[in-house]
Amino acid sequence: MGAGFAGYHAARGLQRVAPEVEIVLINPTDYFLYLPLLPEVAAGVLEPRRICVSLPDRLPKVKLELGTVTGIDINGHGVERVDPEGRRSTIEFDRLVLASGSVNKLLPIPGVSEYAHGFRSISEALFLRDHITRQLELAAATDDRDERDARCTFVVVGAGYTGTEVAAQGQLFTRRLLKQLPALRDQRVRWVLADLADRLLPGLHPRMSSTAERVLRKRGVDVRTGESVEYAAPDCLRMTKGEQIPTRSLIWCVGVRPDPLVDGLSLPTDRGRLRVHETLVVEGRSHVFAVGDCAAVPDVTQPGSVTGMTAQHAQRQGKLVARNVAASLAGADLEPYKHHDLGFLVDLGGWQSAANPLGIPLSGLPAKAVTRGYHLLSLPGNRTRVATDWAINTVMPPQAVQLGLIGADQVRLECTAPS
Repeated sequence: MGAGFAGYHAARGLQRVAPEVEIVLINPTDYFLYLPLLPEVAAGVLEPRRICVSLPDRLPKVKLELGTVTGIDINGHGVERVDPEGRRSTIEFDRLVLASGSVNKLLPIPGVSEYAHGFRSISEALFLRDHITRQLELAAATDDRDERDARCTFVVVGAGYTGTEVAAQGQLFTRRLLKQLPALRDQRVRWVLADLADRLLPGLHPRMSSTAERVLRKRGVDVRTGESVEYAAPDCLRMTKGEQIPTRSLIWCVGVRPDPLVDGLSLPTDRGRLRVHETLVVEGRSHVFAVGDCAAVPDVTQPGSVTGMTAQHAQRQGKLVARNVAASLAGADLEPYKHHDLGFLVDLGGWQSAANPLGIPLSGLPAKAVTRGYHLLSLPGNRTRVATDWAINTVMPPQAVQLGLIGADQVRLECTAPS
């Protein structure tokens, strides 16, 4: 259930280690989305199909059932789903792997759900690219100084991986756009990155945080730590320290929470995530496994804690759960999940990145090489196309136009649909 990092690698592993079993994958789309490169789609660096990997092509031995899960009968071994045309059906199972991922985490801030834009899907990335382009083009067409300043102000809330990369890529994107709009030659385009934490990238090593902050501040990004949004309106927002910021662009990257479907399973949870054993088996249910963002997997390297909600953990857990499902069917022993951090990396756009592979701190070009190399190795497909886009963009920066494919009503910020 689910074809994110955990679900995709679980299905891929099962078709290899258990080719004799029937593998059914339930997912709303027919592709695996490589989320780490989504900010580059929003900035026009990569075309959207580059980071969408075809499930039928990569999982030829897996039966793909397009649709959304609406209910799970754990004891009755059945999953209810609704397909894209609204038809309902029930799929029976012997083993169930819950890899439903996470959804946007909303805070009780007035106006956010109405006026903020999320950033977790291809639709949201395409909308944001059009939205940024449209704001600058409308700014170029008006003689009202206040309106122009508001349209040229972009606020990103949340300075984790996603928010930091969106602000970094977005700032470079608007800088390129200004070259296409002579009327804005002397206009200041303002990017604000705010988070209640005391530094950027709060979950990573402080050196990576300082590198990211240094790069962003040098480009003119207004980095604000210990501060967030208190109120949002269509053309203005108020910060927690009282400042009013006129803007038409509030980009919500605060974080995620487990798929709400987990709440209805009557299974033990830990802060919304399903409690599982080290073998990824759900507590009290030997035929049900959970991995990725919806699972509270014990971190054996730090007793008493659980693994983070990262793609790195999800991918590794997906590979392990494939082996453990096959072992459970064969009556063999199951392996515990144990990981060793390979390091983290953050792409800051252009030639800038921050990385610490195997604990070695890097920045600038060396970090950029490691970052792009890692992404190419991690991508299940389209590697040549991605590398080609990167190569072309070094000599021919992409021009931005509004495609108008995604309307604002299609990407309303909500927190009930799984990512």
